Amino acid sequence: MEQNDKKSLLPLESALMSQEEIRHQIKGEKTNGVLDSIYFCIVTMTTVGYGDLVPHSTLAKLLACVYVFSGMALVGLILGKAADYLVEKQQLLLVKAMYNYENASAGSGSAAEVLKDVETHKVKYKLVTATFILLVLIIAGIVFLSVVEDLKFVDALYCVCSTITTLGYGDMSFSTRGGRFFAVFWILSGTICLAQFFLYLTELYTQSRQNSFVKWVLTRQLTFSDLEAADLDHDKLVSVAEFVIYKLKEMGKINEEDISVLMERFRTLDADQSGNLTAADIMLLQQSS
Repeated sequence: MEQNDKKSLLPLESALMSQEEIRHQIKGEKTNGVLDSIYFCIVTMTTVGYGDLVPHSTLAKLLACVYVFSGMALVGLILGKAADYLVEKQQLLLVKAMYNYENASAGSGSAAEVLKDVETHKVKYKLVTATFILLVLIIAGIVFLSVVEDLKFVDALYCVCSTITTLGYGDMSFSTRGGRFFAVFWILSGTICLAQFFLYLTELYTQSRQNSFVKWVLTRQLTFSDLEAADLDHDKLVSVAEFVIYKLKEMGKINEEDISVLMERFRTLDADQSGNLTAADIMLLQQSS
């Protein structure tokens, strides 16, 4: 984790060093050289882009292009991690639901008791926490812009919303030294918190749908057509393996193509064509190779 964090900060560090070298090649409302450099890096890499500080020289414009793409790459990386996180959560949910269902079937547990472990309370708590922090950041931004930057309430709210959504029209921004010092931390916190808010909101929605789907799969009564579809070898009997494969297909975890590939692989490994894999099959394969 520490190495990944350091790698994630490399673009920002390099941007800061470069901007410190070319801060005189940037035009706009300036307050302090180092502070303006940090502020410009944050505004650029978060794609807020107020326009109060803009590259003036050719070198500064080229570096700004690099910083923008670096920032977008970081955003893409974060979104990729978020997608992996959601997929992993859904997979764990399905496995846990099936495991609990088997245990409940062996005992006296009801369907409601089985599903209580896959409720979305944890996600709701995360969403509530993210919402609370986001509201605090929004209120803090409005108060700060009203007091320090001397903006009207509507203008302060407008600036806050256009900033944390990275819209950044540029007609309202931080122009004082204290304002930009605050903005360096507030812009990062606000944009990240908003992203977390939508992540948890998406997770809550997908998990609610997944819970409904799991409940339907686990409680749905089998029909004669289900038995016929699950009978892969057409022997009028459905084994445990065939039932598991059918349910996995029903959940969308595997498809017919996956099964065909695995069946073909099994036939290849079954050297004596007995319908079972044994040590003799492995020995025959090794001898033939």
